[in-house]
Amino acid sequence: MRLHWHRRDLRLADNRGLADLSEPPTGVFVFDDVVLEHAGAPRVAFMLDALEKLRAGYRERGSDLFVRHGDPGAVLPALADEQGADVVSWNRDYSGLAQRRDDHVSEELKADDIILQKFHDAICHEPGSITTNKGDPYSVYTYFWKKWRDREKEPLRAVPDLADATDDEPIPTLDELGFEAPEAAIPEAGTEAAREQLEDFLATDVYRYDDARDYPAEGCTSRLSPHLKFGTIGIRTVDERVRGALASAEGEAKESVEEFRSQLAWREFYTHVLYFNPEVVTENYKSYDNDIEWEDDSELLEAWKRGETGYPIVDAGMRQLRQEAFMHNRVRMIAASFLTKDLLVDWRHGYDHFRAQLVDHDTANDNGGWQWAASTGTDAQPYFRIFNPMTQGERYDPEATYITEYVPELRKTDPEIIHSWHECSRTQRANAAPEYPDPIVDHSERRETALAMFERARGESD
Repeated sequence: MRLHWHRRDLRLADNRGLADLSEPPTGVFVFDDVVLEHAGAPRVAFMLDALEKLRAGYRERGSDLFVRHGDPGAVLPALADEQGADVVSWNRDYSGLAQRRDDHVSEELKADDIILQKFHDAICHEPGSITTNKGDPYSVYTYFWKKWRDREKEPLRAVPDLADATDDEPIPTLDELGFEAPEAAIPEAGTEAAREQLEDFLATDVYRYDDARDYPAEGCTSRLSPHLKFGTIGIRTVDERVRGALASAEGEAKESVEEFRSQLAWREFYTHVLYFNPEVVTENYKSYDNDIEWEDDSELLEAWKRGETGYPIVDAGMRQLRQEAFMHNRVRMIAASFLTKDLLVDWRHGYDHFRAQLVDHDTANDNGGWQWAASTGTDAQPYFRIFNPMTQGERYDPEATYITEYVPELRKTDPEIIHSWHECSRTQRANAAPEYPDPIVDHSERRETALAMFERARGESD
């Protein structure tokens, strides 16, 4: 028998490690406390649902998914011995934490003379396969994208024959894992839900994605991110279906499909960056001559977390995060820019909050996004380009449809007043929306402070 250790590949179809033909496999998933320390309740809730669906898929085929809790370096050798398995396979993960875990598990399995099989599955092209002409990993997305776009992708794998197996261990509950039930509504997990999500998106929205994706009220996003995070659908499956849509589209519709496909490549680009620079989880990718003098005002940070900054588009995003464990990507950029450039709070505080709250948190993708907004990352937003949250709200939510969905205090307020909230007098604000807060900072003043802060970090001023 072969044990396949599932981690971020909670599916049977198009799973390269599972589909290896050396021996019929059965699956195992291990709740690792070291990994759970970095988890958030929304993600764990989604993962538990995905595991239930994955176990059901195994059982429908006369096999089972073994579920255990503990150090995988101890659990996997013991389970292999118990089941008479002489091979353990898994698909590689690319964070520093994952690589340290896998090295530890490899040593323990080798000590028991168990054969290891490791596969590349989580992204289309493994780190080191797309490089500059000098052989270096890319730090600029555009050049990476051109090679990623044209590089041939691996074929999809069918579900293999599975080994006969039975496991009576129940999948633990959130409470048993030490998490409280999330406040947010968590989307359905599992491969069937992921495929339905993909097909719904490909039916219409992908063809208007380029024009509509930045407008949060349009809802023109795939919502596939938690499925890609946990691998309830394979990236090759998604890309194959998107390439099919690309082949059948013309004109602006074709450009939209291509734009969506480029977002898949962005995720992969950040995975490559993380693999070659594992320290970026806690350190700036971009070096400055001097330390950035973040102010880290705890009261401002807490107001941002609550969605009570007095900047409507920011507050709408933060409240969407609390209600849905999700935030529209344009609003993520606005909220991140506001925290780092208006409130002058270190991006790591924002990253930690998103890590705890997002159902789709992905270390590489979220770290890349936060460092982009903070002007500390690879191919990042230049420090002198600072989003104006009011202008962003007016441009991308002109009728305040998205804002008023998540900020009920403003539902009876004219959009013109909402978008000029920072310019209104206290009397005007009190008359228009007495329960909504005044702006906690002045954007124009904070913009100048942020510029000076970054210029000092660059060594351009005393």
